[in-house]
Amino acid sequence: MTHSLKVDRLAQILKGTVEGDANASVWRPSRIEEAGDGSITFLANPKYEQYLYDNQPTAVIVDRKFCPKRPVRSTFIRVDNPYLAVAKVLHYFNTANKPKKGISWLSRHGRHCTIGKDCYVGHYAVLGNHVVLGNNVKVYPQVYIGDNVSVGDNTILYPGVKLYSDVHVGRNCILHSGAVVGADGFGFVTSDDGSHSKVDQIGNVVIGDDVEVGANSCIDRATMGSTIIHKGVKIDNLCQVGHNVQVGENTVMCSQSGIAGSSRVGCRCLLTGQVGIVGHIEVGDDVKIGAQSGVTKSVPSGAVIVGSPATEASRQKRNFAIMRNMESLLKRIVALEKRFSE
Repeated sequence: MTHSLKVDRLAQILKGTVEGDANASVWRPSRIEEAGDGSITFLANPKYEQYLYDNQPTAVIVDRKFCPKRPVRSTFIRVDNPYLAVAKVLHYFNTANKPKKGISWLSRHGRHCTIGKDCYVGHYAVLGNHVVLGNNVKVYPQVYIGDNVSVGDNTILYPGVKLYSDVHVGRNCILHSGAVVGADGFGFVTSDDGSHSKVDQIGNVVIGDDVEVGANSCIDRATMGSTIIHKGVKIDNLCQVGHNVQVGENTVMCSQSGIAGSSRVGCRCLLTGQVGIVGHIEVGDDVKIGAQSGVTKSVPSGAVIVGSPATEASRQKRNFAIMRNMESLLKRIVALEKRFSE
């Protein structure tokens, strides 16, 4: 990265205080293990502190209470939350180097499209009829946007995103390559002869503001009504959201997780990797679900569950402890049976 920034200006952006050379310049965010001259990095985990003394980066984001064990020449930017601060730094350097604007002559637009100010539409992007793009929307090459789709201000659609007809995407969203929004939900009726007849999916998908959808994730359109992804939801790569699902605000859904049709997931939930949720159940607010858990029934708010079928974490820990000792318990039972028979 070639864009440089004075430390005092960076501290203003982060609402931090400078300890050291406020006029020092940084031009590349770096991991602390690889930091050096010109680097802006951060230190939040004590096990990485040695790299601070070995590498002497130009500037380091640290907690306000951090006290170095040895002298350093690095400039500190002291903040309340180093992880949040470094996220802001990465966003700043990222957007500063992506000033994409303009409509490619190799893109195609249908009838009655509305494109806002400062938008970018890349090569071979296709917009259907009655598409509405807000201001500063970025549509990268080979994106397909169907009829009657609306996309809010500042949203980014990376290459290969597919938005089927009638989808609504909010402001400040990011959809990564290969994401498919609005494909048919998995709806079939089984006949007496065992064949499967398709149930037309005539609903849509509504995505709120500040949502991120990872690469190759799929959000199915509703059979009727809407599949709804509320504000602030973060969906990792390779996830599946079924038809008529609702996901509450600020919920996080990690890689390879899936939610079957018509289930509801509350606000601020955490679905770690490979979580599966069956259809037609409700998961309350602030629920945490461990990796590879299978959720087969409704879950109350505030619960922490793991396992398959998923149950309370404390109960599962006891079950795991029993399973670890199963071999020795079996040997004891066999020995007791032998003594009894004798």
